[in-house]
Amino acid sequence: MEKKKIYVLACGGTIAGKAASADDLTGYAAGQTSIDELLEAVPQLAEYADVQGEQFCNIDSSDMTEALWQSLASRVQEIADREDVDGIVITHGTDTMEETAYFLDLTVHTIKPVVLTGSMRPSTAISADGPLNLLEAVQAASWSELGKYGVVIVMNSTVHSARFVEKTDTTHADTFKGRQMGCLGYMQDGRPYLYQQPLRKHTWSSDLASPKDFPPVAIAYTYVGLTADDVCRLAQGKAGLVLAGLGHGKVPEPVWQALQSLMAQGLVVVRAARALGGMVTPVPAYDGTITADSLTPQKAKILLQLALAHTTDRDKIQAIFDTY
Repeated sequence: MEKKKIYVLACGGTIAGKAASADDLTGYAAGQTSIDELLEAVPQLAEYADVQGEQFCNIDSSDMTEALWQSLASRVQEIADREDVDGIVITHGTDTMEETAYFLDLTVHTIKPVVLTGSMRPSTAISADGPLNLLEAVQAASWSELGKYGVVIVMNSTVHSARFVEKTDTTHADTFKGRQMGCLGYMQDGRPYLYQQPLRKHTWSSDLASPKDFPPVAIAYTYVGLTADDVCRLAQGKAGLVLAGLGHGKVPEPVWQALQSLMAQGLVVVRAARALGGMVTPVPAYDGTITADSLTPQKAKILLQLALAHTTDRDKIQAIFDTY
């Protein structure tokens, strides 16, 4: 059988990190290894696919920017549109991988597999997890049916949907979890075994696009002691504000009074939750806000920015949150 042609874009991260000693798992420098070195470290790739690599950037993913997102989405779209490419793998740092994956899930329009992967241990570590993660990401991207599932993350032999995946641990190799809806499936014997499919719009069914300019949106984390002045300062100059609210997306009453005034001036407010699971849905007490459903605050921010690039109508924005 003819091997699939897989294009690997390298963005740095821990998978490209190096430390002074093999037992140093936290004091390493990310983004030190080139795409050529990454591919050479996994000669087994050639058994499964015809792999081509490109160094897109080489950063610690905590330094990821919206401008880089724009460039990355454009580059991924260009590659996906090529007839000589069957799937795309992106190596990326884990700190912001879930956000990059979700942004691409909304803005890259393709039916071809797009897989993000990385590692929790640097390339110099004893039992580094990067090589196997990269191999399994390429194996997954070689399975054409995977494109129907949107952008995915493949790490620790597990396949995750970009919409639901979250980083849950600072150091453990099995950090990525779909805490609310579970994973899509697992990697076994060189291919993915998948058991569920996302129903929300993504990739090939998405009507959203990478904006020319990102509307400014902030996230307000709610806690005991948060004041109206705190929120007003954070909202200054912003088109939108996402609340990481208490419980079912609630805020202290003085904060809500201030938010109502800001909303009357045009600020779009999305209610999400700081809780580790559950949905935020409409309630009369917070009339005029957008509800984030099951999105985390950081993913709600991304969707709000893309929505605001199209419209400022609250009903239309809520419809987008209900669809994606």
